[in-house]
Amino acid sequence: MVSLLYLLIMAPTLLQSERGHAQQNAASSTEQSDALSTVQLARNVLTIEAREITALANRLDASFEAAVNLILHCQGRVVVSGMGKSGHIGGKIAATLASTGTPAFFMHPAEASHGDLGMITDGDVVIALSNSGESDELLNILPTIKRLGAKVISITGAPNSTLAKESDVHLSAEVAQEACPLGLSPTASTTAALALGDALAVCVLDLRDFTAEDFARSHPGGSIGRKLLTRVKDVMRVNEAIPSVSADVLLSAALIEMTNKGLGLTAIVNANFAPIGVFTDGDLRRAFASGIQASTAKISDVMHTTPNTINANQLAVEAVELMENKKINGLLVTNDAGKLVGAFNMHDLLKAKVV
Repeated sequence: MVSLLYLLIMAPTLLQSERGHAQQNAASSTEQSDALSTVQLARNVLTIEAREITALANRLDASFEAAVNLILHCQGRVVVSGMGKSGHIGGKIAATLASTGTPAFFMHPAEASHGDLGMITDGDVVIALSNSGESDELLNILPTIKRLGAKVISITGAPNSTLAKESDVHLSAEVAQEACPLGLSPTASTTAALALGDALAVCVLDLRDFTAEDFARSHPGGSIGRKLLTRVKDVMRVNEAIPSVSADVLLSAALIEMTNKGLGLTAIVNANFAPIGVFTDGDLRRAFASGIQASTAKISDVMHTTPNTINANQLAVEAVELMENKKINGLLVTNDAGKLVGAFNMHDLLKAKVV
């Protein structure tokens, strides 16, 4: 009787608890399903865009070579223009060209019709981007651009568009499908246009024999510039800061030199100040472990007779690579004549932000 009464009293509570668990499980299942569908959608986007770029690569033809030659032989600057999303893509293309040896800038087509067309000269090449090829802002300035004598390269998704037909060279960035599920937002089409711009910049870069050092000159403020422009002579310690002793001194004298200069090593030099050996903190520990007496042993008895050196004009990143390969923390620096002109350690490279 008591059990029956308990069940009657607790039944509503138990039912509510069961419903709560069921709702939580359903919510958890829905969240997992949403997460899976989100990841799948993302994969679809990337797959579609990758497929469209592959298709673009397969249909490149002589028009692409013509566009490359126009840019390569441009006597002025490359002016990139486009509205909306195409404009954002155009800005990146202009930046890539400029950083890889081709003077280029972005011109907003709406501003162009209000005075900015004055920036264009007859020696320029204009790259105009429009997916439809019918952008009013671009078509309005096209006659003036042509009257000024500038060449026009168009990148559109519509080969039969007005912009395509009126250009000196047309590059098709046509896509079969946008990655947007609605088929409305420019996605695959803008990616294709961007990739096409990158391809132009890289091909022109290659034909110009553009080097890593050339790239660094336009990036002096970043880590790329520091790594490609900083040379050993810019980070090494010189003159009185170079730790050095002659081969006939005692180990104790070499230790004093190492302590005073604070590099964790000392060079051993001959009469012409050419390095004939090196002694490091690690060598010191090994020497003491073997029972060598600093007060009686000569530095020539414990030094390495084949010191690692680097030329003062080499890049600092080359020094980093050498030190990593040799598993050492410092290097001696020589000039073309083999004379010791500097020394540095890993701390100096860190201070210069080379590593």
